[in-house]
Amino acid sequence: MRKILFSLFAILLGVGQSFAQVTPKWIRYQTISPDGETIAFTYKGNLYTVATSGGDAKQITFHKAHDYMPVWSKDGKQLAFASDRYGNFDVFVMDALGGPATRLTYHSNDEQPFSFSADNKSVIFGAVRQDLATHRQFPASYQPELYRVPTTCGRVDQIFTIPAEYVQISKDGKTMVYHDKVGSENEWRKHHVSSVTRDLWTYDVDQDKHTMITSFKGEDRQPIFDDSEENLYYLSEESGNFNVHKLSIENPKETEQLTSFESFPVRFLSFGNGTLAFGYDGELYTMREGQEPKKVDVNIRTQPVDNNDNYISIKDGVQEMDVSPNGKEIAFVARGEVFVTSVDGSLTKRITDTPSQERFVSFTPDGKSLVYSSERDGKWNIYKTEIVRKEEPFFYASTLLKEEPVIEADTDSYIPKYSPDGKKLAYISGRRNLRVKELSSGKEIDLLTSDDLFTMSDGDQYFTWSPDSKWILMDWGKLLSNNEVLLLAADGSKRENLTESGYQDYNPKWVNEGKQMLWFSNRNGLKSYATSGRTEADVYSMFFTQEAYDKFNMSEEDHKLMKAIEEAQKAEKDEDKEEDKKD
Repeated sequence: MRKILFSLFAILLGVGQSFAQVTPKWIRYQTISPDGETIAFTYKGNLYTVATSGGDAKQITFHKAHDYMPVWSKDGKQLAFASDRYGNFDVFVMDALGGPATRLTYHSNDEQPFSFSADNKSVIFGAVRQDLATHRQFPASYQPELYRVPTTCGRVDQIFTIPAEYVQISKDGKTMVYHDKVGSENEWRKHHVSSVTRDLWTYDVDQDKHTMITSFKGEDRQPIFDDSEENLYYLSEESGNFNVHKLSIENPKETEQLTSFESFPVRFLSFGNGTLAFGYDGELYTMREGQEPKKVDVNIRTQPVDNNDNYISIKDGVQEMDVSPNGKEIAFVARGEVFVTSVDGSLTKRITDTPSQERFVSFTPDGKSLVYSSERDGKWNIYKTEIVRKEEPFFYASTLLKEEPVIEADTDSYIPKYSPDGKKLAYISGRRNLRVKELSSGKEIDLLTSDDLFTMSDGDQYFTWSPDSKWILMDWGKLLSNNEVLLLAADGSKRENLTESGYQDYNPKWVNEGKQMLWFSNRNGLKSYATSGRTEADVYSMFFTQEAYDKFNMSEEDHKLMKAIEEAQKAEKDEDKEEDKKD
């Protein structure tokens, strides 16, 4: 296919305000200084500091890159932070009062600083750089290792190969506390209960010994020493929501909940000189043990670093696409919006313009409409856009468009797929139901229900219509295990597992006019017996009729003979038709 050149489009980046913003939302990665007097935080990709009592914040980084995750040195004179000034997130260090920043790391993977060493000579950070070769999931891109780098630059040394995050070091440098990371679950997921949630650990440097100190089935995160270093403050969902907790290192079963927030999770815990600092609902809070949390009023006086309106190229941001039935247009999604371009890329038109994200775009079978899902008002629904003027045959050159809802429900509805005959619409309802709607009557039937489907994220189900609109092939996984290929009658009358291999079988495609399917499977070669580790898949084929199978296995000579016979029979029929016309 010829390279498609996508046009530039203007998007509104947000109206900046040059006046003071009192307690602006989305203050993140707040961390309190060792003396408890100053809090550093990230706001809109820059670092700021503010007095613990609140007031005007001071901006200390001004780079157009994204700066975040500030970490105080033990003496409070320096800040380490992560910045993508060179394409990925590296570790930098700077004076806590402001000034130039010094780059400490140069690896191509992202890195996050966790703390300074006890003597302030090194920064401890996490990164996916060099997995242990014997790791059973090597290479494990979601499990970082722990490193140190001198604050004056120099050689990077690996501390642990195991994933240890938010590491804190005792004053004498002999004890580390951290939370582990044994799974790939999203860091911001709430109410997560499983065997891969984070737990707290201590590490004795002299004895080279790791000790697990929490085993709650939910999340325990971000341990920090109190002043005595005999206790730890940390974040836990033990109460059902992330709150600040405290435990004794000697007897970690003795825990105490210090905050009781209910609506949102507490994030970004830090401690300095008797004062805890953390984030809640995008704002900054402090608290002394035994007292109630206090919201810190922060004034930020700044202005946009760029124009409010800007032109952005979307040529590298295409996430999904669909070719029109006539082969003359391509619909695609970029930056959460739907576009249509001509095949040669000479004309591109933006179809949607909403603050919500659109996904799962496709043409209707007649090519006259686009159908897609949009996450509006907190849930996914299905919409359709069509060209208003009949004299305009192409979306990319259209002047008037009309959008209307196709499916509006109280639960999420997405991945719309019209049957090839245009009479039915299949989609995912409520995240775990495969539903087919007959468009003429409005009648709906669930081919699979929440008892049959498992989902981890929006849009992770896959299904496809047969050419005759009577069947659906689907990736099917009832539990978090290996998928199978499921054949479903569109009227709900039949369901059959076509693979049943016990291995991964996925992404089936109808071919040969619906008489055959292709799919991927890792049943042979490199495979995983514990649904983890690396696998390699091969392409397999299955035939639905004996005739299709026999034709596929014909020799070259037999195939040529069959074609010759078919052509002769066709010619004979054509002659008979001509004779009938003469008569």
